[in-house]
Amino acid sequence: MTDMDPVKYKQDQRQGWNNVADGWLKWWNITETAGKTLTKRLIEIAQIKQGSKILDIATGIGEPSITAARLVGKNGHVLATDISSQMLSVAKERSISLGLQDVMDFREGDAETINLPSSTFDAALCRFGLMFLPNVKAGLSNIHYSLVNGGRFAAAVWSSPGKVPFISLPFNILLKETNIPSPPPNAPGPFSLSDEKLLIEYFNNSGFKGVTIERQDMIFNFKSAEEFTNFVCETASPVQLMLSNQSGERKKEILKAIAEAATNNYADKNSDSIRLSNEAICIVGTK
Repeated sequence: MTDMDPVKYKQDQRQGWNNVADGWLKWWNITETAGKTLTKRLIEIAQIKQGSKILDIATGIGEPSITAARLVGKNGHVLATDISSQMLSVAKERSISLGLQDVMDFREGDAETINLPSSTFDAALCRFGLMFLPNVKAGLSNIHYSLVNGGRFAAAVWSSPGKVPFISLPFNILLKETNIPSPPPNAPGPFSLSDEKLLIEYFNNSGFKGVTIERQDMIFNFKSAEEFTNFVCETASPVQLMLSNQSGERKKEILKAIAEAATNNYADKNSDSIRLSNEAICIVGTK
């Protein structure tokens, strides 16, 4: 944790995710095709089954909570939470369109402070949310409190930057081209929990037992480098913020540099398509 003001940080996070909710809906097929296997694995190691009561932290536009809701059925229940009201609005609309409105509820709040019932959920899930908490232990303790004895919490976080090119490639170019300094190494962000020892320590210190880790690949496929850069611009609020002070011509130059780097490093030799393999860390612990 840094010297940041956690209240302002969370306000900025909320606004940032609200700003890109429409982008996440637009690119849903890309992200969920990439994340399908990972979501399935999180549900497996959380030992979710028909009739289970599930908590999903930082659900975004509805995963892995929607996949879990389909599994638990009408005798189960899923509470999906997120800091962003706009993300939750999209997730709720999706749940209704899929006929899951009687299985799912949605609640706005961050993992550290959201009011959760004690000893209620059979399992909890969090796909790529823990890294953004300014106080990880507080968030984990809150989740632990909400689980029944023997309940399991399965989460996914990103591995180190070199193993997650769909994030690190555009951000490295943006930092270089805009002369914006890199964030402090201990600041919340996509890679803040990429150290396995630190991650396990957080889980152990929050009361989880039998903590284990495994790694999963998450492969993003894009038709072209241009499609990749559009995806980045429309789903990553920090990218939008970093580009906001640039002239129109400068933005084009920066986006061209990102597209060229994607082509040079990740293009299929027989087509214009871009394939980026990214490593996720899956962790599970039991109350």
